[in-house]
Amino acid sequence: MEDRRVAVVVEDDDDIRGLMVALLGQSGFEVIATSNGTDGVTAAQEFDPVLITVDLGLPDIDGYEVTRRVRRFTDAYVVMLTARGEEIDTLMGLDAGADDYVTKPFRPREMRARIEAMLRRPRSGRISGQDSAAPPVSPQGTTPAPAPSANHGQVPAMAPSATPATPAPGVPVVPAAAGGPTSGPVPVPGTETGLRLDLDGLELFPDLHHVETEGREIPLTPTEFLLLETLMRSGRVVRSKTELSRIIRGDEPDHGSYVSAADERTVEVHLGNLRRKLGDSPKSPRWVQTVRGVGYRMAGSPQLVG
Repeated sequence: MEDRRVAVVVEDDDDIRGLMVALLGQSGFEVIATSNGTDGVTAAQEFDPVLITVDLGLPDIDGYEVTRRVRRFTDAYVVMLTARGEEIDTLMGLDAGADDYVTKPFRPREMRARIEAMLRRPRSGRISGQDSAAPPVSPQGTTPAPAPSANHGQVPAMAPSATPATPAPGVPVVPAAAGGPTSGPVPVPGTETGLRLDLDGLELFPDLHHVETEGREIPLTPTEFLLLETLMRSGRVVRSKTELSRIIRGDEPDHGSYVSAADERTVEVHLGNLRRKLGDSPKSPRWVQTVRGVGYRMAGSPQLVG
C-alpha cells in the first residue's frame, strides 16, 4: 500500500473551508475538514496528518489553543489562517507552534507554493510520547503519492508522508484529486542511518528528525529543526536572518528573493522558541549565538559522526 498525504483543515467559514479542501485536493492531499477547534484537534490525533491549517477565529477555542494542543502530539506542519494582519498576531501564532502565518484574503497559487516549500523540510512523523499504533487505512481507494523531495540551502530534507485513518463519524474525508504528484521520495546524500551532528552535549540526527541534549529528547517543530540543522551544518559561519528566512520558505540562501522585516522577525521568534526548548540562554549561549547586526551561528564547530 502506498503512502498518502493527509491534511486537516480547521475552518468555520464555509467558503474558505471549501477553497482549502479544493486547493489541497488538487495538490494531492486527502483532506479532513472540520468547522471548530475541538473537532480539529480530534481529527489531527486520529488521522496523523502531514499538514494542518487552522483558522484563528473559531467558534469554540481559538487557533492559538488548537495549535498548542496539536503540538503536544504531532510535528505536522501547521499553517495559521486569519484576517488579522498585526505583527503581534503573527508572533503569537508562531509562538504557539505554527510554522507559517497567512492573512486572508490569500492567493491560492501562493498558498500552494508556501505549503509545498514547507513539505520539503524534514519531518519525523511523530512527537515523542504520541501513540505509536498506526491508524487503519481509509477504504476510499485513492492513493495520492507524496511530494518529491528536494535539497534547499545546505540542509538535506526528505519528502514527508502520512497514513490516514478510517474516518470518524461526522468528519468528512475528501479524497485527493486525480493528477496530483506521482513521484516518490528520492534519497538525499548525507542522511544515512546513524549520522549525527554533535556539539557539547547537543546531538542532532538528520535522518531521524531527532534532537537530544545530554540524552534528553527535545521535541522541535519542522521549522525549528530546519533552523537548528542549518546552523549546526554551518558551524561557526554566520547565517543572516535573510538567509534563514529564504531557507525556511524553501529557497536557496542566496536566491535573491525579497525578504521583509516581518520575515526576519519570524526567524527571531522561531529561534527564540528553539532556544527556550534547548534551555539555551541568549545572554550566555552554550549552543546558538547571536551575532548582533549580522545573524546567528553555533558557539562551536559541531562534529559530524557516523
